[in-house]
Amino acid sequence: MAQPKRKQSKQRSRKRRGANQFKVPQLAKDPTDGTQFRPHRVNPANGLYRGRQVVDVEV
Repeated sequence: MAQPKRKQSKQRSRKRRGANQFKVPQLAKDPTDGTQFRPHRVNPANGLYRGRQVVDVEV
């Protein structure tokens, strides 16, 4: 098995691991009722997508 010629620095390892951090999901605000939901998806609170009723939601 191949062996590294030089020791990998702490900074290089931390840069690599820092790129894999979890990110907070971006949220869009619904103009009708102000609820927040993931963009480009149906709003689970009211069933609207791009201003049209797509899913029947029982309130």
